[in-house]
Amino acid sequence: MAKVASSSIGLHRPKPFHFRPNQPLHSVKPFNYQLNNLRKYQRIYCQTEPKTGDCCQPNSDPSESAVKEKSSIEPGAGNESSKAEVSPPSTGPEYPTRDFNRRVALVSVLAALGLFSSPRLDLGVSLKDITAAALPYEEALSNGKPTVVEFYADWCEVCRELAPDVYKVEQQYKDRVNFVMLNVDNTKWEQELDEFGVEGIPHFAFLDKDGNEEGNVVGRLPKQYLLENVDALAKGKESIPYSRAVGQYTSAESRKVHQISDPRSHG
Repeated sequence: MAKVASSSIGLHRPKPFHFRPNQPLHSVKPFNYQLNNLRKYQRIYCQTEPKTGDCCQPNSDPSESAVKEKSSIEPGAGNESSKAEVSPPSTGPEYPTRDFNRRVALVSVLAALGLFSSPRLDLGVSLKDITAAALPYEEALSNGKPTVVEFYADWCEVCRELAPDVYKVEQQYKDRVNFVMLNVDNTKWEQELDEFGVEGIPHFAFLDKDGNEEGNVVGRLPKQYLLENVDALAKGKESIPYSRAVGQYTSAESRKVHQISDPRSHG
């Protein structure tokens, strides 16, 4: 048989280590040395579900891993959560712009003008319009209809203010009641001024179909005074609701007397 060559170099055969209860702690040197070597390794944090291509990296902070886990949420839910959590910085109270202030000012001015002018410019009616549509006094007394005679003047402020109301009532009853306008500045009507006792204007005289006076209303009064009296005349009632009523008026003594040259004029 061939002999196996022996060599001084061979495998090291560790001796078994036996722990003895009464042995001092310094004798357990190999075990402590191994623990110290393990502590030299760095701690490693990994994601619970790492993405493809990612790997666990050393020295990573737990907060970073939490951020990565949060970013791994579905895109739709992530957008909604980011919108809910992130709010724009506060810029303080918002003040109206110049354009907005101009619009508000324009609307306010137009509204004020409308409120101011509505009672004065209602329907755009003036005393001249009513006078032009009025019947001559002589014709009104002869057509068999009841008549409303208004004594007025162009310079009378109250007369001008009541013109729209008079026009409305006239348009409503013009088919059944005559409307006559007599200008107190015209000397032609001096007899009628004395007959009806005109001392202030506007003076409204209400005549039945035979020309007899039922009553009169003088000055600025609510529209219903004129309306209800005219309605009573149109229905042929024996009396009118307001046979004598006086409001704020202009004195007829301050009239500017002048002779109107046109004989056909009934103003």
